[in-house]
Amino acid sequence: MGAIRNLFTKLRDNRAGNAAVLVALGMPALIGGAGFAVDTAQWYLWKRELQQAVDQGAYAGAKALSADASADTYSLRVTQEFDANLSITKDYASDPTIEIVDYAGGSDNSVLVRAQVTRRLPFSSFLTGSATTVAVSAQASFAQGGEYSACIVSLAKEGGGTTIGGNATIKAKCGIAALSCSDDAITIGSNADVDTDIIVACGKVDAPEELRDKVVEGADNLYDEYADLDPPDDDRDREYECTGKGKAKQASLLPGTYGSLVVGCTTVLSSGIYVIDGGLLDLSANYNVTGTGVMFVLRNGAQVKLGGNGNGNSIRLSPMTAADLVTAGYADQADLLSDILIFEERDNNPGEPGHIMNGNSNSIIEGLIYMPSGTLRINGTADVNSQCLLISAYRIDIRGGAKLETLCPTEDSSDVGSASGKIRLVA
Repeated sequence: MGAIRNLFTKLRDNRAGNAAVLVALGMPALIGGAGFAVDTAQWYLWKRELQQAVDQGAYAGAKALSADASADTYSLRVTQEFDANLSITKDYASDPTIEIVDYAGGSDNSVLVRAQVTRRLPFSSFLTGSATTVAVSAQASFAQGGEYSACIVSLAKEGGGTTIGGNATIKAKCGIAALSCSDDAITIGSNADVDTDIIVACGKVDAPEELRDKVVEGADNLYDEYADLDPPDDDRDREYECTGKGKAKQASLLPGTYGSLVVGCTTVLSSGIYVIDGGLLDLSANYNVTGTGVMFVLRNGAQVKLGGNGNGNSIRLSPMTAADLVTAGYADQADLLSDILIFEERDNNPGEPGHIMNGNSNSIIEGLIYMPSGTLRINGTADVNSQCLLISAYRIDIRGGAKLETLCPTEDSSDVGSASGKIRLVA
């Protein structure tokens, strides 16, 4: 018995086979863990490849839509890029699911692409009893590019450009634009009634929700079409003078340079160039003013005041044609200068309050009002109608109950530049 007891004691104290036992006991877990790690690496490869495929697909679809592609075209581009980026998953990845969705307050302005891989792998399926699914998605936003034109254009490169407030009514299907790249490039109040086909700015546009589908922001290639053009001149000294009495009192004016031109009676302007040198061009009194084939040139701080103080007056103004400019001695610039009604020199700097259009006048004003250094303020009950009125001013401030309507077609509006389509992955 003592010998047997000694044998068991020796066996109890002998640890030579422990490692083999532990290895035998841990082998299933070791093999399972290694297998699971292999499967995890496989899932990662699937996800990486599939994510690359949907990223490229979403970007391609958004790029196609930024160029106004059809539904078939953008879907085809998504599928082509998706398939081209598949390798190890190409035989068992799902077809991409493609949607156009809203992004960042916009409407239908992004492409969402989803895809997945579902497959059984040896080790993970042994543990879970089912196949594993890896799902991915990508979203790319887009903004369409294009050529832009407008008939109401603010030229300031920074700060507020165009402000439409109060109960103003603006009918300008030909477009509203601002070269400013600031956050307040264009501001349209909630009570303003604006009817236009496009609102484009280098910066931000604050507009009511019903106008958001007309808005293009971040158009950083906008420009002043007339920036390199110099105004013409007529240095003949003239003075404004009314002749006659009572209702027959009138002024018949000739082209030339006026210190000021302040209407004090019924006024008829002959065709030609009228330079206002440092004073005031004031057509706001209660008298009829008619000028066919005219251009007003503002210099040395000259200011403009259009519109009447009463209901009885009217303003009928139309710009010089190319033929008129040839006659005036500007044959080499005739085509460029034609259709400009008011041309402000770039260093005119009229100061405050700038140029004003107001009153109860029933005005028909045609042509381009070009004011690259001054603010044009359209106030109160200004009522201006025209077949083709263009306004390009440093800043434009339309307020109160002002009414401005221009029926200028897009092809006759001012070119303001272009913008390339903007595409970026957002999710």
